[in-house]
Amino acid sequence: MSDLEERAEALDSADGLAALRELFTLDDTVYLDGNSLGALPRHVPARMQDVITREWGSLRIRSWDESGWWTAPERIGDRIAPLVGAAAGQIVVGDSTSVNVFKAVVAASRLADEGRDEILVDATTFPTDGYIAGSAARMTGHRVVPVDPAEVRGALGPRTAVVLLNHVDFRTGRLHDLPGLTAAVHEAGALAVWDLCHSAGALPVGLDAHGVDLAVGCTYKYLNGGPGSPAYLYVAERHQTAFDSPLPGWTSHADPFAMSPGYAPAEGSVRGRVGTPDILSMLALEAALDVWDGVSVDAVRAKSLALTDFFLECVAAYVPEGRVVPVTPAAHEERGSQVSLRCENADETEAVMRALTERGVVGDLRRPDILRFGFTPLYVGFADAERAARILAEVLAV
Repeated sequence: MSDLEERAEALDSADGLAALRELFTLDDTVYLDGNSLGALPRHVPARMQDVITREWGSLRIRSWDESGWWTAPERIGDRIAPLVGAAAGQIVVGDSTSVNVFKAVVAASRLADEGRDEILVDATTFPTDGYIAGSAARMTGHRVVPVDPAEVRGALGPRTAVVLLNHVDFRTGRLHDLPGLTAAVHEAGALAVWDLCHSAGALPVGLDAHGVDLAVGCTYKYLNGGPGSPAYLYVAERHQTAFDSPLPGWTSHADPFAMSPGYAPAEGSVRGRVGTPDILSMLALEAALDVWDGVSVDAVRAKSLALTDFFLECVAAYVPEGRVVPVTPAAHEERGSQVSLRCENADETEAVMRALTERGVVGDLRRPDILRFGFTPLYVGFADAERAARILAEVLAV
């Protein structure tokens, strides 16, 4: 056993979160793609069997009341709230991340002061955020200004209405300064909208503490909600009365079953709803969130940083110099919960990831030359990190 293998064993033995791995359906594969799709919590299938056979199969329409289906979007939102540093009553679950980005950006544009007509968008963002922001700009008469997150402060001005940023860059794993950038946006008189897809469930966010205006996020990555599980929308309490959704669906009406032709918005986070909730995937998410009971997000963050530090150390020790270069920041305050490595030879990126998968290490890639490895502290251990780096070195040596 090598020194790094021995260290991994010792670190796993001392890991206070190690027992949580047993809550998930996993095999001998080193699964480092939880930043794309989280693993299945073991108890979710039984819960879904009950939802399908009893709540849907036996109770049928009665389950909207008797099984709590109607209030699920707000109830599950309140369970996500502590994981992103929000008080209850500010998060509603439903729709996709893209739909919620649209709601958030348009609503923020409508909340902005008159004369402000620019939407600053992270130029390195996940493409959909840019597409949606462009549509929102056309709808509201605003214009989109792409800007690198590092240059946001210099781009802010009297015409800035909204700034849409990703908390963690999906390619590089770089963690952006949510507290500092939010403060700068507010000082300029604009509103801050944050995309939390690659941070919620991996590190503390502090939406309330840092005065974020609106935020969106998915639930199928670090929150383990399942493929296509519904996203969520955060609207700070101070904005809820004036929140004007561009998608005023019937379930966000103050009296939805009145079926009145005129729209009157409900109070609170309910305003973020649109249509009938997607109950099956929503209740799978609710069950999946049970794995967070009693888990400290601060402890998750500490393990995440230790895991990624150790993986980077193993890569440096095992992989021949120059074959891959880390693009994820070394500084803890600038790192999410993934490590991205740039292949020296971009043409071999897909072949390398395919070979890793065949040998039991599952990550993913972003073209043209990025290998991504996501570290989900609830079920990834230090032996996983060491094994992944060692097999990567073997693959690159072929």
